[in-house]
Amino acid sequence: MYIAPISLLLGAGFASLQPGNWWIGFASFSFIFLLSFTFLKLSTNWATGGASLVWIIAIAFSLRLLVGIGIHLGLPIYGHEDDDDRAGFVFTDAHLRDDQAWELAGSDRPILSAFTDRFAYDQYGGLLAFSAFVYRYLSPDAHRPLMLILLSALIAALGIPFLWKAVNRIFGEKVAFAAAWIFALYPESILLGSSVMREPYLLTFSAIALWGFAGWISRAGRNSGQGEERNRSAWVWLGIGLLGMLLVSPSVAIFTIIILAGWAFFTNENRNLSWKAVLVFALIFMIGLLFLSASLNRSGEFDSSSPLRVVNDWLRLAVKWNAYQIERESGWVQKLFDEMPEWMRLPFVAVYGIFQPVLPAALVAPTKPIWKAIYILRSLGWYALLPMLILSFGAGAGAGSGKKRSIILWLSLLTWTWILLAALRGGGDAWDNPRYRTILFVWEATLAGFVWVWWRETRNVWFKLVVVCEVVFLLIFTQWYASRYFHWGGQLPFAAMVGVIAGLWGIILGLGWWLDKKRA
Repeated sequence: MYIAPISLLLGAGFASLQPGNWWIGFASFSFIFLLSFTFLKLSTNWATGGASLVWIIAIAFSLRLLVGIGIHLGLPIYGHEDDDDRAGFVFTDAHLRDDQAWELAGSDRPILSAFTDRFAYDQYGGLLAFSAFVYRYLSPDAHRPLMLILLSALIAALGIPFLWKAVNRIFGEKVAFAAAWIFALYPESILLGSSVMREPYLLTFSAIALWGFAGWISRAGRNSGQGEERNRSAWVWLGIGLLGMLLVSPSVAIFTIIILAGWAFFTNENRNLSWKAVLVFALIFMIGLLFLSASLNRSGEFDSSSPLRVVNDWLRLAVKWNAYQIERESGWVQKLFDEMPEWMRLPFVAVYGIFQPVLPAALVAPTKPIWKAIYILRSLGWYALLPMLILSFGAGAGAGSGKKRSIILWLSLLTWTWILLAALRGGGDAWDNPRYRTILFVWEATLAGFVWVWWRETRNVWFKLVVVCEVVFLLIFTQWYASRYFHWGGQLPFAAMVGVIAGLWGIILGLGWWLDKKRA
């Protein structure tokens, strides 16, 4: 009953913030808000998570929408003088894609040309096509980016009920709520969910696929007609999630297939799968690979006709290019590269990428206040999450010898594989690298939620030791950055600083191991 008046009120307010005919803006924004609140209410009731889940979803949607409005309106005033800031966009990708979506919407070309024409900035075309569709039919008279920001916030929040329901079925309610809160409050997820980016869509499609997969492997009531109906429903949800990923980013669909296939294998007591499941997974994997290779080779840069060869060549060139970019853009990294053997450069890029966005640099490096706040919040979120991801292997090993242990160890392995790939692909880039890493945040949030509950129940000493090691790293590295920018205190050579940090880590972990053994 309250949905319609709130939608109309918000629609009027948003229409006043954007150019063009006010009545068209009012009708379109009101319609999207009505759609958003209806879907959020229906999905929340369906998930049956109670008042706690309602609050999580409401906070997630509100945070993304408010951050999106604040950034879009604040950057032109308080940001830098570049084109992205003046247009109100944090991400260059979002800005260029938005401009091309508006151009396509206003042209006589069909929307589906986003998937085929080489003019498209969007690498895969799915989000460009959706954005152009929204502009053509809901905002034909004026360019209203807040319309797409609102839809991003909606899509991002819609993933939470699916995530909660799936994790609750597999790991229980405590882990489900922990994962949902982490998913809702993680700053990088909020920033991406408040922008016209692929990640909100990928995260929600991943959550939908996880729910479908959870329903399939649970096989509730499989000996009854109800069980067959649930199994069909599970396959439908899984198909929707994977199809959505294929349209937005085939590489994520491929990696998700690998995660789910390994999960199914390790949790199957007989270590075998039905031929139908294998066939479906293989078919989707091959389609994803073909989509991915075709998207990567739009420009005709790669001569090979083999999809695997195209992907391999692209990844190799991307890693090489990012290593070059790090060296070119940072004087001290260039100095380190000159001093280290060539074989050490790739491992250095990987480690450097894992620590991005670097919190000490965010705290110390001078920039505009609005950007300082964005940098610090993103960094704080990653450094708060990192100890739980590091301990995911230990938490999985301590989960006994059943299926749960196999699932957590498998997810930990694949999650860290993706983090390393993101570090190599994005290198030292403070924006692309964390964004790539967040693409699999559904799995990272699930792992972090599991580790958090595990620590609360066991009070394992290693959690505190890892946190202490991180604090030591941050304090020493922050002083190093402060001495670099403001000449506060003496500055150790980089190698010596790394040696001091490693030495202190060794002392902390050794002392912790000794105390833990003595107490046991």
